Amino acid sequence: MKNKQSGNFYWEWTREPAGCSIEPDRVEITTAPHTDLWQRTYYHFRNDNAPVLQMETEDRYFSFVVKTDFSGSHCRFDQCGIVMYLDSDNWLKASVEFENEKFQHLGSVVTNHGYSDWATTAIPADVKTMWYRFSRREDDYCVECSRDGQDFSQMRICHMLEGGGKIRFGIYACSPEDSSFTAVFTDMEITGCAWKAHDGQQPDQEKDQGQA
Repeated sequence: MKNKQSGNFYWEWTREPAGCSIEPDRVEITTAPHTDLWQRTYYHFRNDNAPVLQMETEDRYFSFVVKTDFSGSHCRFDQCGIVMYLDSDNWLKASVEFENEKFQHLGSVVTNHGYSDWATTAIPADVKTMWYRFSRREDDYCVECSRDGQDFSQMRICHMLEGGGKIRFGIYACSPEDSSFTAVFTDMEITGCAWKAHDGQQPDQEKDQGQA
């Protein structure tokens, strides 16, 4: 993994998968059936057993990029992507989830204090790879995606209630239903924060003058 950011980052399993292969520039995670991350909202159940491979840092400004290959996904909700897992009640993830032979869901979940949300958009089923960029600015976070690793589009900006200090972030894969597949992660890179600072919305001067 390329590291253009100062400081040391070391992989560590939060939960180990059914199978894995770890090389300097490639990680493969083979999922076990009935593994997932979800807390309470709408479905009322709690799933907290997805394999998660993470690094720990106190760095408050950085970006993490990874390419995911989910060609092997074939059952509803098979998924892999980026994750920031602090504990069972506080985490975020972004992934593509298999749905059927026509479409799948590109989306993200943010969980604060034990309640998850889910934001998605439908994409074609023939998409088999996706890049993600996870960026931190103190206790605010931005998740972006890209088809080519060059042009990234914002998926969401969020605030993590417990995300202001030391955090753990990395990759995950899981199969919520009776399935198993192998997710492949490559082109991992840590850089300075690519999510630029925002100084606040400037007033509409012309509108303000018209109301004076």
